[in-house]
Amino acid sequence: MDSLPSPSFFDSEKVSQFWRVPYQKRANEAKQWREKYQITSPVEDKTKIILLLIDVQNTFCLPDFELFVAGKSGNGAVEDNIRLCQFIYRNLANVTTIAATMDTHTAMQIFHPIFWVDEKGNHPQAGITMISYEDVKQGRWQVNQNIANNLNISWQKLEKYALHYVKQLTENSKYPLTIWPYHSMLGGIGHGLVSSVEEALFFHSIVRSSQTQFEIKGDNPLTENYSVLSPEVLENKQGEKIAKKNTQFLNKLLSYDKVIIAGQAKSHCVAWTIEDLLTEIKQKDPNLATKVYLLEDCTSPVVIPNVVDFSAQAEEAFQGFADAGMQRVISSDFDV
Repeated sequence: MDSLPSPSFFDSEKVSQFWRVPYQKRANEAKQWREKYQITSPVEDKTKIILLLIDVQNTFCLPDFELFVAGKSGNGAVEDNIRLCQFIYRNLANVTTIAATMDTHTAMQIFHPIFWVDEKGNHPQAGITMISYEDVKQGRWQVNQNIANNLNISWQKLEKYALHYVKQLTENSKYPLTIWPYHSMLGGIGHGLVSSVEEALFFHSIVRSSQTQFEIKGDNPLTENYSVLSPEVLENKQGEKIAKKNTQFLNKLLSYDKVIIAGQAKSHCVAWTIEDLLTEIKQKDPNLATKVYLLEDCTSPVVIPNVVDFSAQAEEAFQGFADAGMQRVISSDFDV
């Protein structure tokens, strides 16, 4: 089917705000939209297409929220989501399934300040502290004993695990353990999808009779989980499992004819997810990489002026994905 217009209710000026989606009203409009454009259900799709949206949540995508992905422009995630909504509406009749990952945290996790203390009992400063293997080995940062109590793990055992954890990050060439501000907190406003994106997903779901798929990640207190497909560390020093790969979802993605990816942040959760997907593809069939499309203008890197800029790392990662056969595309020029 040819590309469709955006519904009249879509307002690009509201993408930077959070508000309540009027579900029943949108459902009524969806029925009219389906009839007006004679849109069929996904069972009739000759080409099965999944749109994977990574962490399009308030915490990352709205200014003044905890980890707003500003990108180079300073307004990156907002601009990305305007284009993303327009892409969804334009290709509404052709996208079979939309899957959204949900970064999901509670306070007492290994990458949050309360998990760690220095010799004076102070917590690390969020956003600028990175904890290395040497930091933990030399005791500059130690596990907060109250964390051990809450996790029902002895403090000594948790200390040994923490040392193992940061060592694993180093040996696997991952980013050092970053202490992030409290974000994507389960039950909080920051955890929710950006309202305009949520509205687009709900509208697609009703128009096409295609349930939006939600994938929770990041709720394990003992590991980071940038990628929806695999946590950063899977085992403790003794080889005991502390987390597992999301093999079921990975296989689901590869079952589609086209996999389109967008979201936040390009340098972290998006890049890590694509890297894990590519690793699996290389093991199965390298030619599968050609069915993966990266919406270049619907994702931005982490950039904090005068603090960090991950633009170069994001570009290097995406160029590597393209070299492997994945396709970098611009949303406005790409109709599925």
